[in-house]
Amino acid sequence: MDILQLIDRLEELFNESKSIPLTRNVMVDEDRMLDIIDQMRIAIPEEVKKAQQLLGQRDRVLAQAQEEANRTLELARQKADQLTAKEMIVQEAQQRREQILTQARTEAENVRADADDYVMRSLTQLQAELERITNQVENGIRVVQDEQERRAAVSDTAEK
Repeated sequence: MDILQLIDRLEELFNESKSIPLTRNVMVDEDRMLDIIDQMRIAIPEEVKKAQQLLGQRDRVLAQAQEEANRTLELARQKADQLTAKEMIVQEAQQRREQILTQARTEAENVRADADDYVMRSLTQLQAELERITNQVENGIRVVQDEQERRAAVSDTAEK
């Protein structure tokens, strides 16, 4: 199950919980709460796997870009070598070769930069989402702990 759906279920559980009069506390179904928390623990590694997949995609894009750059460079060298073989246009061939090499390097750098930007944006979004989820889980735990402490205090008072 998607972590966002679990958060929605947690929020729904909270919203469905009964308020304790004269306090800001609510009574939460402990079994349902713990079930959702367990499912969240299972789902979070999936989010980490997604991040690893993004890194894998980035590596593949970079490898493809490098391969394309190498092919372009090899084609540029071959073309330049053919041009330099002709004595009348040696200087022009060298200039063209440098242009092609520069263009290939620029294109490779642009592809690498784009891939890095994409991965950075994706990982930053994932980090923000994980932080938001962590905060919500901590708040849920805090609410349950407060409720348990309140019940313990009421139980101690009733026993006396």
